[in-house]
Amino acid sequence: MFGDDDLLALSGLQHIAYCERQWALIHLEQEWSDSFDTVRGNLFHTRADTKGYSTLRGFRCERRVRLVSHSLGIYGIADIVEYRLGAEGSSVRPVEYKVGKPKIEDWDRIQVAAQAMCIEEMLGLSIDEGYLFYGETRRREKVIIDLALKQRVKQLCRRMHSLFEQQKTPLPLRSHKCRRCSLVDKCLPDICSVDARDYLKRMGLEL
Repeated sequence: MFGDDDLLALSGLQHIAYCERQWALIHLEQEWSDSFDTVRGNLFHTRADTKGYSTLRGFRCERRVRLVSHSLGIYGIADIVEYRLGAEGSSVRPVEYKVGKPKIEDWDRIQVAAQAMCIEEMLGLSIDEGYLFYGETRRREKVIIDLALKQRVKQLCRRMHSLFEQQKTPLPLRSHKCRRCSLVDKCLPDICSVDARDYLKRMGLEL
């Protein structure tokens, strides 16, 4: 179990799933740069980020719900948590807003699963689904929170804490993901590439 002072940001799970170096630049080195995508995302979240609640189709929809898991060592805020109590049964499910469109990769689904795991720990219940709402499609995607997805969340939490304890920023590895990363100018994947490091080593220099 992690103490309050040892908790790391839940939002970092999406960063570390995308790229470990990106996570370290943001959460260890406190680097950040806005891009078109990040600005668009901030504007898109304006309504969801307004604390309060609404009701919709038998659900009470709480906005900006604080989350914590001392077993995973993470804390954060859910855009929306929907609660249903009534004749049709009770359920709780997190809903995360994303400005773009559904992805093949699990980056977004990992974030929803982590939110669900926090709620499970906080309320002592089981959650088997959550939702992602995408701005480009204006549709929800159901996220099935199964054992495999939960194991992935646990693995990434352990990796975040390991890197944080070491205060270690991984070396860059250029990939197609660099094109959409707002930190590419701070990461410098080409200058810090394997070939560049080998060249500096041959010159008697260390990166």
